[in-house]
Amino acid sequence: MSRPIVLSGPSGAGKSTMLKKLFEEFPDTFGFSVSSTTRKPREGEVNGVDYNFATVEEFQQMIKDDKFIEWAQFSGNYYGTTVASVKQVSDSGKRCILDIDMQGVKAVKKTDLNARFLFVAPPSVESLRERLTGRGTETPESLQKRLDAATAEMEYAETGAHDKVIVNDVLEDAYAQFKEFILAE
Repeated sequence: MSRPIVLSGPSGAGKSTMLKKLFEEFPDTFGFSVSSTTRKPREGEVNGVDYNFATVEEFQQMIKDDKFIEWAQFSGNYYGTTVASVKQVSDSGKRCILDIDMQGVKAVKKTDLNARFLFVAPPSVESLRERLTGRGTETPESLQKRLDAATAEMEYAETGAHDKVIVNDVLEDAYAQFKEFILAE
């Protein structure tokens, strides 16, 4: 079985953009472990595709039932990766990619998943602020929380916790590095 890829990096660093390009280029090779969350869907998001949306009560029951490889609480919402979502990808014959935060990376490192770790960083916190503001989905409070979390994640990445760190300054260059890492085994 191929090793899962754990992808992390601050919200707004470009992970989703690069994953979208990868899945378009290799539609039958990779599978995305669909994370569970208690946050409300954004416009265009589909339950079971973008996230498995759950109530707080459902999520807390799943925690009690040991359904998660990792989970975290961020900005008042829960996020997590279930054992079932990773198994579903592996059973389909595809290589599993997990998109998780710093707490999740630390949790996966304690499992026997034997994952490879990739971190996508923005060129700077200031450029990240511009990207997040440009989305138009953040309140001043949520923006500050995301920037604080981004700073912590970037500091963690500097400890050497990941197999590779990619700075997404020029998307085409970052994607080439992203693809090279993910395709290598």
